[in-house]
Amino acid sequence: MTATRTVSLFSYGTLRHRDVQLATFGRELAGREDSLPGYVRAITEVGRVLYYNIEVSSSPEASVSGTVAEITEHELAAADRYEKDRNYRRILVTLRSGIQAWAYQQV
Repeated sequence: MTATRTVSLFSYGTLRHRDVQLATFGRELAGREDSLPGYVRAITEVGRVLYYNIEVSSSPEASVSGTVAEITEHELAAADRYEKDRNYRRILVTLRSGIQAWAYQQV
């Protein structure tokens, strides 16, 4: 039997919502709180829809709170599809805990 490779996903927005997780991954993620230093959380309006976003900050105290969860590469592809429709791209970040994780940033 082949082991399924997992990756870390950092979420600070809608991927933290149970209903979005069930629709995207078919399960609720078991994550833990973490934060992303060097970034701030911003809100972008596209049409009449508000989107959360992360932006690099010049402030050394800045950080974005969120949740980090272990997901499979198959689930990461599902997250890519979900976020692509919202004009996000995946970036690799280092969290305060030292974990490297994927996160999404609006283009």
